[in-house]
Amino acid sequence: MKQAVENPTLTSASFEELVREMLVRLGEDPEREGLLRTPERVQKAFQFLTRGYNEDPEALLKNALFTVTYDEMVIVKDVEVFSLCEHHMLPFFGKVHVAYIPNGKVIGLSKIPRLIEIFSRRLQIQERLTTQIAEAIQKVVQPQGVGVVIEARHLCMMMRGVEKQHSAAVTSSMLGCFREEQETRTEFLSLIRQRPNGL
Repeated sequence: MKQAVENPTLTSASFEELVREMLVRLGEDPEREGLLRTPERVQKAFQFLTRGYNEDPEALLKNALFTVTYDEMVIVKDVEVFSLCEHHMLPFFGKVHVAYIPNGKVIGLSKIPRLIEIFSRRLQIQERLTTQIAEAIQKVVQPQGVGVVIEARHLCMMMRGVEKQHSAAVTSSMLGCFREEQETRTEFLSLIRQRPNGL
């Protein structure tokens, strides 16, 4: 079996050099005023947008566990999410709703948006992002169940391809009692549909 030979140009090229090459291939002049610092800016932007690869979601949750006797549903809803589609590296964005029913432990409420941030700041697909959030909470917190719903709009559908401006994708992951008990699932879905003033 032939071993894959690495392309020395690609392995030695810096991120900025690759961006410059992309600009040239698009028919642009990377030396013109507006593009002179674009390779540097793109490199910094992608470092920021994919910083979730360098963060540990389990460590985040383990450092914020608290013992409680509370066993009713905990919901954090309407958390804004921004991520990059792994197919076209174009943004998708929307809202995440997370619920769980404690089983002796709760996590600090601010850690749920942070957990969402860790997984969303990677190249993603919405379906996997939804599952990763739910499974991380289930694994570390070990609640009676977890429910996650994401509603998002994808620029790869809005700017290219079918070019449908008002389409949205909705994905869900239900674990434990959220999967097994219709009443629990229905309560969660009903509560996330309510407006902030209860209407």
